[in-house]
Amino acid sequence: MTQTNLTYKTIFKFWVPLAATWMMMSIEGPFLSAVIARMVDPKFNLAAYGVAFSFALMIEAPVIMFMSASTALVKNRQSFFKLKNFVYSANFIVTFLMLVFIIPPVFNFFAIKIIELPIEVADLTYKAMVILLPWPGSIGYRRFYQGILIRNNLTRRVAYGTIVRLSAMTITGLLLFFFSKFDGVMVGASALSVGVTCEAVASKIMALNIVRELKSKNEGDDNLSYIVILKFYYPLALTSIISLAVQPFATFFIAQSRQPIESLAVLPVINSFVFIFRSVGLSFQEVGIALLNEYSNSYLKLRNFAFSLGLIAVSILGLIALTPLSNFWFYTVSGLTCELTQFSKIPLMIMILMPGLSVMINFQRAVLVESRITKPITWATITEVGGIILVLFISINLFNAVGAVAATLAFILGRCGSISYLLPPFFKIVRNK
Repeated sequence: MTQTNLTYKTIFKFWVPLAATWMMMSIEGPFLSAVIARMVDPKFNLAAYGVAFSFALMIEAPVIMFMSASTALVKNRQSFFKLKNFVYSANFIVTFLMLVFIIPPVFNFFAIKIIELPIEVADLTYKAMVILLPWPGSIGYRRFYQGILIRNNLTRRVAYGTIVRLSAMTITGLLLFFFSKFDGVMVGASALSVGVTCEAVASKIMALNIVRELKSKNEGDDNLSYIVILKFYYPLALTSIISLAVQPFATFFIAQSRQPIESLAVLPVINSFVFIFRSVGLSFQEVGIALLNEYSNSYLKLRNFAFSLGLIAVSILGLIALTPLSNFWFYTVSGLTCELTQFSKIPLMIMILMPGLSVMINFQRAVLVESRITKPITWATITEVGGIILVLFISINLFNAVGAVAATLAFILGRCGSISYLLPPFFKIVRNK
């Protein structure tokens, strides 16, 4: 740390491009859901889109934290090449896993025999998974270069990359909507794949100057080895794997619940809407890592800023969820039927606190990652996933709850458990800040 004068203005300027990036990313879910909802068989296609997206997220889980890793670790030529090789190896592995997963017998075993998806939903989900094959590798590639941009205070370029992604996704989605005979879920998957691939290329191009500078930096005592990278990264990767693996479990329980098709159809719409408000918290993890590293005595101002973000996000989401504004979003914007619009209201109300909880846990993680203490993050995620599965099991099997209600309640309670687990190691670190 070489600077001491961190101001709220500095935090805001650093945070805004990253928040804009996540907010722009959060738009793609509602946009694609709205497109699919206006095509043939929207209920089945929306359900398949939600399931396919969950599967894809689970497979990409090992690479999703590369942005935090490169933000924290890439300092010079040696660390750049070591982490780059590590990233490329991981990208190859997740792409291979995706390829294995879309082998028909393997896919049918998980989708039909294990999760027990309806045949109509399973068939549509398979089509989407084939189209999403480039997804996990592209995610790992672009997050590696985005982390380098963030570490070098070039957060605006991260936002520019997201603009490229959204533009490519929108153009692809609209072209296929108007001029193809694809199923709705295929339109959504195609738009996602094209968008994220274009963003990956754009991120690499925008990082070229920084990469040249890194290649010229041979100084530094911190010689990063693959063992050090592995010890640092595997808890983060395991955190993502465990966290995202809960999606198929949730799908399994929802498929056994009351009104399963309706629940599977509305959950991606609800989650994508709540994600807009969660984005302020998701963006704060890299902000915390970078600024805690660059400025001494920065903890209190970052904490206060995070508290304000969470309060504002919860208030705005609550205003929408508890008023007729929710009808406008679900019916007019998202294109849901009157039946599904009414069905979505209670689950959305349950999710009101999620944006605030997202800010809190991402600030906790930032403090831990900046201190290179990552193992508690994994155990906190195990606590969260265990809580989600337990709540789903009890609410659906013992109380016969509607799937969407059980799932949203489980997400909230699980996140509270994760935050509670992180409090002791978090406070241990901040006492010295």
